Amino acid sequence: MTNHNHSLTQKNILVCVGGGIAAYKVCEVVSHLFQQGANLEVILTESAQKFVTPLTFSTLARKPAYLDRDFWQPVYSRPLHITLGEWADLILIAPLTANTLGKLVHGLADNLLTNTVLASICPIIVAPAMNTEMWLQKSVQDNWQKLAQDSRYHLLHTNTGLLACDRVGKGRMAEAKEIISSIKSIIYSQGKRDLVGKNILISGGNTREYFDPVRFIGNPATGKMGIALANACYYRGGNVTFVAGNIHPDLLKLLPPMPIISVTTAQEMETAMISNFSQADITYMSAAVADVKPLHYAPEKLSKNTLPSSLPLQQVNDIVAKLGEIKQPHQKLIGFAAQTGDIITPAKEKLQRKNLDAIVANPIDKDNAGFATDTNEAVWLDRTGNMNIIKLTTKLSLAHQIIDFSLLQM
Repeated sequence: MTNHNHSLTQKNILVCVGGGIAAYKVCEVVSHLFQQGANLEVILTESAQKFVTPLTFSTLARKPAYLDRDFWQPVYSRPLHITLGEWADLILIAPLTANTLGKLVHGLADNLLTNTVLASICPIIVAPAMNTEMWLQKSVQDNWQKLAQDSRYHLLHTNTGLLACDRVGKGRMAEAKEIISSIKSIIYSQGKRDLVGKNILISGGNTREYFDPVRFIGNPATGKMGIALANACYYRGGNVTFVAGNIHPDLLKLLPPMPIISVTTAQEMETAMISNFSQADITYMSAAVADVKPLHYAPEKLSKNTLPSSLPLQQVNDIVAKLGEIKQPHQKLIGFAAQTGDIITPAKEKLQRKNLDAIVANPIDKDNAGFATDTNEAVWLDRTGNMNIIKLTTKLSLAHQIIDFSLLQM
């Protein structure tokens, strides 16, 4: 397996900036893509230049940004829109205005951006931004629905919030972090939607077992792996439900629109997983769930001198084993095992004992792997005896590789 630590290295990304105040957010996207090693070209529409100067994007991308006047220059050996269209591995259009949306849907080409789109065959990500009234116009919504039917286009949702017109409503462009996450996923999958029609259930984060209102037994899992899986599945067309155990709100903001069930304890997670399990084609149990909980709970905070010197514990239900018992033949259940030392022997034993289809074993005693990191390494083990070693990579790339292996089992 290749190391996808910088999954964007040497990828050709064409960023097309439309005329809207949200253009300023695209500066952060371009800066990040450059730092990640991507090859960049930037096109600004005429109206985009009224919001952010070409110089800003040229500086961030380390090369001149293209304008409509370049389109009509005879200095290039081949037509510019053909060259750019063939060069691009992925096109991002952000902010997507109502005007450009209408042109894309009807195949119109009256500027460099729209001509380049028609001269290309790569995946296209669009991030709309406009005033709520404009966004909700029937004509705009009709165009948006039509664009959704073209498999080349990957549509980012608009957020609700304070708009530049001072009203609060729908129409805010997706944040830079969301755009970058979608770019990484779609570059990895090359735009293929191999999870369309599949229902995917994912757990992430940790559980907490309290013995008084402020103290608990827990673990340091942050939910980054679960969020990476949810993003990867979503951008490959999956219908994702996410069960979040004590995940920080800033991390949850990285999720595209999907049902999110927030839970605290193992009991709550078990209820959420079991009630959603029967609809799931693939379930990824990536949350770190407590094995034990305090036998007694004190409804008021215990003072220091009333804290017990020993804490009687009881077993918590094994959620993934329970799912393994009720699993139907068409369902795939993938567990996770965070281990120290020998990670393979205990993972193989769990795989059999809990009736899993596969297990992802990862070391938590190595640098840059395990809890709270942005990178991880793992070993994939499945029922048929396959063993795949996944070298240190980003959690998003690891998530995509886990999906690749899961689909081989379907």
